[in-house]
Amino acid sequence: MKTADPELMRAINRLNVLDTIRRHGPISRIEISERTELSTTTVSAITASLLDDGLILPRHEGDIRNEAVRGRPRVMLELNPDAARVVGAKIAANRMVFVVTNFRGDVLSKLALPIRIDRQPIGVIADLVEDGVRRCVVDAGLSLEDVDSVCLGFPGVIEHRTGYIRSSPIFRDTNVNFAAEMSTRLATPTIVESDAHAITLGHHWFGKARDLEDMVLISLEQTLGLGVLHGNSLFRGAGGLSHNLGDLVLGMGPNGVVRLSSRAGESAILGEQQADGRFAEAIRLGRGMNHAQALIKADDDRLISAAIRAGEAVGLTIANIVTLFAPPRVILVGSSLALGEPFLNSLRDAYTLAIPPSLRGVSELVFDDSTDDFWAQGAAAVALYELYESPWSTTGPAL
Repeated sequence: MKTADPELMRAINRLNVLDTIRRHGPISRIEISERTELSTTTVSAITASLLDDGLILPRHEGDIRNEAVRGRPRVMLELNPDAARVVGAKIAANRMVFVVTNFRGDVLSKLALPIRIDRQPIGVIADLVEDGVRRCVVDAGLSLEDVDSVCLGFPGVIEHRTGYIRSSPIFRDTNVNFAAEMSTRLATPTIVESDAHAITLGHHWFGKARDLEDMVLISLEQTLGLGVLHGNSLFRGAGGLSHNLGDLVLGMGPNGVVRLSSRAGESAILGEQQADGRFAEAIRLGRGMNHAQALIKADDDRLISAAIRAGEAVGLTIANIVTLFAPPRVILVGSSLALGEPFLNSLRDAYTLAIPPSLRGVSELVFDDSTDDFWAQGAAAVALYELYESPWSTTGPAL
């Protein structure tokens, strides 16, 4: 009978221990053993290696001795915040947000640039992103030589492993190797990731899924994205592909295939109002959904109907996703939540009608209005996770 590759198993166990310290630290070796179901001998060996590599630090509890406290002080383990520094960014059509974080995910600096970059030449977009990264790094009191990795979150279909952006509303072209472009410019390893995957990992690390190993996130922004977390890891398609939820087929109509984006995409919701001059300007500046919220409160019938139609489509989609994955929690994020009660009530009603009786009560729906800073912090989490899983996870970091 073929046994597992011992090197692979050591790498998996090391990553498991490191991630347990990240999520629950400061934590003792005994607690790590209980949470990971690894033997205390294995945990001791792994943590000794992590200490030698400078990835974790000991914290001694009970050093002040008195008659009520006896024995050796308890040693707790936590991440070494200075073990690495990364940059995360959310790149949207009308704004860019950057953060620098340490190895623990603490934000050292952040920078928001409200500038329209969509459909610009690739060189112009790269110039703007490069300037944003460099400015944010300087604001953190660092240089790029101090940064171990950069992760850029984009809307669209991203091939994570190769760094290619297959399609995105940001670019005129398809199949753009933007990771290679930015790695060369910054002289720093650069990752591209879908913004939906970035915010998914952000919620797993810092937000409303810290307590979970499995969850689903739906992003309702300019594009509709999907993030699936299973066993503490992001699920990606072939080649590390992200999921464009807007391409999901809802059925057939008089004009052919009906996709989710044609019902719940930003352009589908706002499209009927774009002829209005003020509204068109708000959309151009990336504030269309906020302006739509004001119009809905003023009882604009066309927008209310569009919001209801979008909510129904998203509710049915969530029911199908829950039917497939049965996650304990589904988190919804993005600008479409600004549509308010017509959208949310329609979504909940459609979900309730469509969910199979056997799965009712299985998945909690959570609505979150995360800031752009948090999306960028999620991209930083992707960069940190890549460091966790990189080859030095078994041989020691080159930090």
